[in-house]
Parts: sequence; structure tokens; C-alpha cells
Amino acid sequence: MKPTNLIKPYLLENRSLIFLGLVCLIAVDFLQLFIPRIIKWAVDDLTSFRIDLITLFLYSLYIVGIAIMIGIFRYVWRRCLLGTSRRVEEGLRNMLFAHIQTLSASYFDKVKTGDLMAHATNDIQHVRMATGMGMVALTDAIVLGTAAIGFMAYINIRLTVFVLIPMPMIVFGARFFSKKMHRLYGEVQGSFSDLTEVVRERFAGIRIIKAYNMKKEAATRLEATSKDYIDKNLSLVRITGSFFPMMVLFSNLSLAIVLFLGGRQTIDFTITPGDFVAFISYLGLITWPMMAIGWVTNLIQRGKASLDRISKIMQTRPEIEDMPEAVPVKHVKGSVVFENVTFSYGTDLYESGALTVLHGIDIKLDQGKILGIVGPPGSGKSTLLSLIPRIFDVSQGRILLDGIDIRNIHVRDLRAQISFIPQEPFLFDGMIRENITFGNKRTKDLELIQAAEQACLYDTIKSFSDGFETIVGEKGVVLSGGQKQRIALARALLQDTSIIILDDPVSQVDLETGNAIINNIRSMAGHRTIIIVSHRLSAVRFADQIIVLENGRIVESGTHAELLANDQYYTKAFRLQEIEEEYAY
Repeated sequence: MKPTNLIKPYLLENRSLIFLGLVCLIAVDFLQLFIPRIIKWAVDDLTSFRIDLITLFLYSLYIVGIAIMIGIFRYVWRRCLLGTSRRVEEGLRNMLFAHIQTLSASYFDKVKTGDLMAHATNDIQHVRMATGMGMVALTDAIVLGTAAIGFMAYINIRLTVFVLIPMPMIVFGARFFSKKMHRLYGEVQGSFSDLTEVVRERFAGIRIIKAYNMKKEAATRLEATSKDYIDKNLSLVRITGSFFPMMVLFSNLSLAIVLFLGGRQTIDFTITPGDFVAFISYLGLITWPMMAIGWVTNLIQRGKASLDRISKIMQTRPEIEDMPEAVPVKHVKGSVVFENVTFSYGTDLYESGALTVLHGIDIKLDQGKILGIVGPPGSGKSTLLSLIPRIFDVSQGRILLDGIDIRNIHVRDLRAQISFIPQEPFLFDGMIRENITFGNKRTKDLELIQAAEQACLYDTIKSFSDGFETIVGEKGVVLSGGQKQRIALARALLQDTSIIILDDPVSQVDLETGNAIINNIRSMAGHRTIIIVSHRLSAVRFADQIIVLENGRIVESGTHAELLANDQYYTKAFRLQEIEEEYAY
């Protein structure tokens, strides 16, 4: 896709406004051209001493009338053209955000948040300036410049030719500088992305920075990144700083030519004093189009560099998407089967550097049953869970949901059947109610309370003065780790889904609360298929099936009693935790 095709639909959608805006802009340009003519009439009449107050008053009224019309038309073109550029900005930002949401989790492992923020703010702003003021300046450069030259030629064509001598130098200068501008604008935008990421990361980790007394080091890192951004901008300024003075030089050179040659022709009575004043006025009007050439080049190159950066994101395809043979599934019973599943972090299982996390996983879980997954840290437990809602896709083998390969189910339908609480709960800045319902405004208060009770959260919420309307702050900063985890759990339990996936749901709560939560979850067995990962083995001892993962492989499988009889990892870990829990009580 060409970068320009990203904004083309929005320009076509607003073509009537653009047309009206251009008509009004051209009308303003032509109205400005009549003012020097009126001044010419007034000056010629004054120098010939054949004017009275009434005629002078009429000339003044003409100028006032033209000024009023210019004001009206200028208001319309600004509303139409600049308004359209704002709509382009809005549409492009919405399109970019919508596309980013479709990208797979692996994409966000490689791309910095600050870089995406720079794309969604600074880059789109430059595109808006190019489509708004860039269009205005280009139109002025063509229409006003051409028309002003025509009026100047009407006064004296020989003088006009001399004035236009610097014009070819402007064209060649613009062509020479534009290529360098485009490259440097791309570097500046890339440096701005790095600066945005450094600032975002330092603000997000401000508590850690303060706790470890690393304020000086954080400021040094920011200073270094900021200096790189400034250095790249200064490199750009060396180009633009040469370009714009060149425009001014050529404009003033034309003025010097008019003053000398035009003044001599006025003395020789080749042109009238009014023609001389009008000619200088037209030269003043043509100065803006000459300057506009430089500004347009600046805006377009900056906008093009930004649009190229946005286009690269839009051309990125999600790794997880609907297969051609995918079918809609609105309801599932909840049986889950893993058949020889292998997963590797990499595009190819056999590529160099690919990290294989799971090896030959075989699991059969009937609907309404509970599966417990345990194992040492780094054994692949969280990765295994993320394969079910297709956060990642299997490298080999397949996962079946009610006998259907999950890759043959529409991604949206698949995830609609699953309630998933990740290991690190995430809360949005807002109220507790909003975080639990998560945009589902139809949730009744009774359902909300029931979900909070199942997560052992309701008594805590009642202790807050604002109850469910309590503001949690950014990432739930005002809450404890256990409270955040229980809000995330209530969010998952509120959803009416056939499958519940819980990644260490009681890791941040005390034993008593954890046991109460597990009992509530256990009561859902038979109605929902439940998969629980937990380092606390007492949380999975009631499961219909428990598997033990080590180094990405299933080393033990069975019920709690069967695994205890094996006297391997599960038995040793359970006995150790049993002793710890006794001391905790």
C-alpha cells in the first residue's frame, strides 16, 4: 500500500468541503489582487491633483468592502480546508489505533510503547499540517503567484521579466533541499520516538527510581536521549535554516530590481506613479508564494516522512488472524484437547535462535472439568495458557475446542468463549465498577456484587467510602497487589463464558482468602471448564486432573492422590508447602 493511500479515503470523503474551501481560497487570492489596482487609481489621481474627497472616500469603501469579503471567504476556507485536515488526523489516528489492536502479542514484545505513542501523536500531527496548511500554501503559491505575475505583466512586461530572474534559482534550491529534508525528518521522528519512550518509562517507574535513589542516573539517561534529539534537529535546522533565508534573499533581490528599474521608468514616465506603487504591492503579494514554496516543501517533506513511518505499521500483518477456513462459533461446551503441541518463540521452529518452550504437550480435558497446572518457574505454564485463546499460535500440533481446531474458529468468537486472568493483573485508570464490568454497561448491580463476592472482594469494596465508584488510579496504584488481583478475578468471573483460565489467581492474597476464592471457583465445576495455574499446590489439589511441567514437558499427570503416590516433584513441593502453611497459621 502506498503511504498516500492511507489518507486518500478521507480526502475523497470530504471532497465537497475541499472543493468549497479551494474556491473560497482562490476567491481570497483574486480579491487581494484588486487592492493594488485601487491603490494605483488613488495614487495616479492624487499625483495628478484630480481627485476629490468623495472619490477618495469611494476608494476607501472599495477596500473596506473587499476586506470584508476576504474575511468571509477566509473564514469559510479555513473551516473547510483546516477542518478537513483535522478529520484526516482523526481518521488516521483511529485507523492506526484499530490496526495496532489487531497485531499479535509478539509485535509488542519488539516495539517500544514510546515509539507507538510518537506515531499516534507527532507523526499524525505532521500529516495533518501537510494536508491542511500544505494544501493552502501550495494553492497560494500557484494561484496567487501566477495571477500576481499576470497583473505585473499587464503593468510592464519588461520589468516583470527582470523580477522573475530569481525564480529558477528558487525551484532548483527547493529540489536540492527537499531530498535532504525528507531523510533528516525521518531521523528526527525516530529520535522523538526514543525520547518519548525514555520519558514514559521513567515516569512509569518513578517509584523504583526513588526507592533506589537513581534520580541522577535517570536524568542522565534522559539528557543523553534529549541531546540526540536536539542534535538531529540541529542537523535539520542547518538545511531549513539555509533554505528559508534563500527564499528571503531572492524576494528582496526582486524588490531591489523593482526599486531601481521601476523607479527609473517612473521618472521617465514609462509607467505612472500609481503603476509603480501597484507593482511593488504585487511584488509584496508574490513574496508570500515565493516563501510558500519553501514552506510547502518543508510541510510536505515532514508529512511524507511521518506518513512513511505510519505506513510501515499499517503494512505489518498480525501473526494471529482468522484462517480462510475459519467458521463462526457462538457457543462451545468447553472440552479442550492438546495434541502433540510444541511452541517456540520464533517464526520458525527450526530457525537459529528460536526458543522452544513447550515440547509435545498432550492434554485431554472434558467439559466442566478442572485442570491444574503446576511446575517450577520458567517451565512454560503461562505460555501454555496463552495458546488456548491464541495469544500465540502453536508451532506444531494442534489444540481442539469441542473437537474443532481453534485455528479454524474466528478469533473473536474463540476469545468470547474464554475468561482469562493473566499472571500480572492489569487495571485501567477509573472506577472499580468500570474495571470489573470492563465496558459491559448492561451489567446489573446484583451480578456485579455476585462476581465481587466470588472473588472475596465485596467486603473490601464496602469498606471504601465510594464503594464500586472508588477511583483506582493508574494501573490501580491506590490498591494493594491482592486487591488488584481480586478485581481482575472478579472481571473474569463476571463474564458468562464456558472456559475460565486462571494464571496464579491467589498468588497475592493470604492463605485464608486464597482458600475461600478457590472454594468459590471449585463450585463452578460442572458448569464451566476451569484451567488453573498455581504455585500454591493447595489451590489445585481438588482438580480432576493435575499436570506437572518441567522444562516445557509434562513429567507428571494425574489426580492429587495419584501424584502424591509418585513421590516426585509434586509430592516434595506439596509436603514443603504444607509445612509452610502450618507455620503461617
